[in-house]
Amino acid sequence: MILLTSAPSFELATIDYIVVAVYIVFILGLGFYVGRKEKSSGSFFLGGRASTWPLVGFGLMAANLSGASYLGLAGAGYYDGISVWNYEWMGSLLLILFTFFILPFYLKSGVETIPEYLERRYDPKTRYLFSGFTIFTALFIDSAGALFAGTVTLGLLFPAAPTWVLIAGLTFLGGIYVILGGLRAVMITDTIQGVLLLIAGGIIFYFSFQELGSWQAVVEAAPQDGFKLFKPADDEFLPWPGVFTGVFWIGIYYWATNHVVVQKVLSAKNLNHGRGGVLFAAFMKLPFLFLLILPGLMGRAIYPDLDDADQIWPILAFDFMPTGIRGLVFAALAAALMSSLDSVLNGASSLVVNDFLKRKKIVVDEGKLLIYGKVTVGVFMVVAALWAPVIFMFDGIVEYFQSFIGHITMPVVVVYLGGLFWKRATREAAFYTLIIGAPIGLAVFFIGEIFEVIDIQFLYSTGLMLLLSLSLFITISFLTPKTEREKLQSNTIHPSDWKDQLRNMEGLPWYKDFRFWAATILALTLAMVIWLG
Repeated sequence: MILLTSAPSFELATIDYIVVAVYIVFILGLGFYVGRKEKSSGSFFLGGRASTWPLVGFGLMAANLSGASYLGLAGAGYYDGISVWNYEWMGSLLLILFTFFILPFYLKSGVETIPEYLERRYDPKTRYLFSGFTIFTALFIDSAGALFAGTVTLGLLFPAAPTWVLIAGLTFLGGIYVILGGLRAVMITDTIQGVLLLIAGGIIFYFSFQELGSWQAVVEAAPQDGFKLFKPADDEFLPWPGVFTGVFWIGIYYWATNHVVVQKVLSAKNLNHGRGGVLFAAFMKLPFLFLLILPGLMGRAIYPDLDDADQIWPILAFDFMPTGIRGLVFAALAAALMSSLDSVLNGASSLVVNDFLKRKKIVVDEGKLLIYGKVTVGVFMVVAALWAPVIFMFDGIVEYFQSFIGHITMPVVVVYLGGLFWKRATREAAFYTLIIGAPIGLAVFFIGEIFEVIDIQFLYSTGLMLLLSLSLFITISFLTPKTEREKLQSNTIHPSDWKDQLRNMEGLPWYKDFRFWAATILALTLAMVIWLG
């Protein structure tokens, strides 16, 4: 085994540059081809509600994974070990719960945006408040994170290029693509890029493992306690209580209430394709341990002196991929970074069009709504590009994403789950929990993470924000009038809904029963957690 002390020199061959150029032209051309017939905002933002389960599954995986997570998960594996996989197995568990309890409600309701549900359950002002909140998080978390990841990757290939030039280039390409093609184009290319990157991850794992020579060498490559899934309660990166005070609740926000993600499910052609896509995404999160995290961990032995842990995956890809294939992998990674940006821009723009322009009847013509949606994408491109450099203040992408989300989204989790499952929840409680809780969370994020005035692990801060939001929500609900029975009847989840699902499953063969696949994924998830815990 030969251990390298420095990263390779990133010099692509001519054939690699040709492959990158051809691939990007192909992706942009596909976006134009798919989007050429779109005449309405509905087709632009929801793909005509015609997505099959593979498109839904890869769309969910890409929204969660594209680019930023490829760098972030591998970087966390290099920096801290396997504990970051807690986000992945918990995500699989939450997607299973989503399939059983929330997905059927979404698709049956026919909502076009997640904030639309809050209007039905509470009132219009709660919808507008949450919609504005979602746009804010889409720009300052998801879009900026994708641009940061792209800048890190392209910076390896073009080290002389200024950061702002790389950010501007990625922003332009990503924005143009979503303007051309809309959600349908994003989901089709997500599938292509997802397959390429998963194959690349498998190849990199294989060659990294061959480089180290044995499983014992992999374990020994980890930092102290780095091969433990559940780390001590005082761990700075991911303490084991934080899995339950933070990771679980952040996952609920991300998979059940984040419009940018759930938009992919809303595009499903029917409930069965929606379920199949969600469960496919739940299954695909499990191998990330081998495709991303462990290659990053093994990279500690191969490149022990990296200054930036988030560079390890592209470094390994460059080192182990042959000429030509290397260009294809980097093209897919760059396109996946654009695709992640596309998903966010499309989702945020759909909220502006559906929750503000269309809902308030400011614009009613579908053709004009489509134009306004594309203009909004352009505006959001600029905002995300201006914020992206802030992320360089953090130790890694994963820390930035989870810390920001954990601090500001707990009011959303409480309001949303409270509305679905608790009939006593009131419109006043929803509105004031959001308008009080979110700014407090943002202030705590800046005080603790940016200015470092207080020292508390962010997963514990997430738990405290959850308790604060829950206290506000329950107290205000009991102090304000009950919600009308008619509004509750169609906008809360009832036990009868589950009974109806069971009746619909009668007579189906086992391989078409989503419960069988959910149980299989759950068993596999628990087996892996027990093995690593």
